Amino acid sequence: MQVHQMLAALSYGDAIGNEALRIQQVLLDAGLDSEIFAESVHPEMAGKARKLWNYEKVSSPDNLLILHFSIGAGVSTFAYHLPDPILLIYHNITPARWFASFHQHLAGLCYHGRRELAAFVPRTRLALGDSTFNCAELDAVGFHPTGVLPLMLDPDRLSDPPSPTVLEMFDDDKTNFLFVGRVIPNKCFHDLIKVFAFYQKFIDRNSRLLLVGEWVGFEKYFEALMRLVDDMELKDVVFTGHVDDDDLTAYYEVADLFLCLSEHEGYCVPIVEAFRFGVPVMASDAGAVPETMGDAGILIREKRIDEIALMAHAIVSDDKLSETIVSGQDQVLERMSARSDEELLMGFVHQALSTEKVGS
Repeated sequence: MQVHQMLAALSYGDAIGNEALRIQQVLLDAGLDSEIFAESVHPEMAGKARKLWNYEKVSSPDNLLILHFSIGAGVSTFAYHLPDPILLIYHNITPARWFASFHQHLAGLCYHGRRELAAFVPRTRLALGDSTFNCAELDAVGFHPTGVLPLMLDPDRLSDPPSPTVLEMFDDDKTNFLFVGRVIPNKCFHDLIKVFAFYQKFIDRNSRLLLVGEWVGFEKYFEALMRLVDDMELKDVVFTGHVDDDDLTAYYEVADLFLCLSEHEGYCVPIVEAFRFGVPVMASDAGAVPETMGDAGILIREKRIDEIALMAHAIVSDDKLSETIVSGQDQVLERMSARSDEELLMGFVHQALSTEKVGS
């Protein structure tokens, strides 16, 4: 039996690409033939995926195709017209309104992507979201049946030694606030800067904001953020751009607090990464964030800049409070470790492999 995966890009350090590799290993361990097909493959991932167009050589109505749905890529159109039954995994599409002022082309892709998703309802045997938040969107579109397959994270990722250069630069007596994520409007870097401005001006001048993530494609938004930093006369706001894993490990190690003010997340992997590094987390109650946080960390119900800054200070200045928060985060990690995502995945695969369309 052949169960293959298809996605737009197998990228280095990308959560979806890493999940595809993990899924493939589970399928191979179960005795299934399984390959990954992608439109583009990062040089670091060479040999781990075949070009998308090669799929025609193995395509068959007797296969199962796991499609990681994405926007603005030929992969969706290509998969739609294949005879293979589809198990669709939905990682969410950011609403177009977040990009309209900074990237109109992407805003259009997001708008049409959500419409294109609906076209897959009759083509899909089973649709999975990696959070209940994403699954609810699938239900609203009309998919049936649906299920939740939590993002299958590699527990060994970021286990290599941290970058000594990053440690030398930022492991000092400054209070380090950290956020990790692509520099795009829905992640609300502008609000992070405002919170940090209040914190640095009125609470602790010996502080630093570390913003880890690339801004390629969103230069207009990045430039607006830089103007905001200048207008507020802030010091020690660091935009790193894309970083390698050893750098990212170091940034987590020097962080005193992970602060996420994003207003749209389908999962938010960096929250889990911060948990693993023992960094206390504060995050906005938006999208799938509460689900990812479990009952741990500090969930921000309302964006009151001064109150967020004051709460952040309470955490970083009170070791007992910080340890209590981290202890709760550790309990969430223990529950995640006890969960058998591999069994859950194989259950969904067997369900989708049924001879008739599921739910018919």
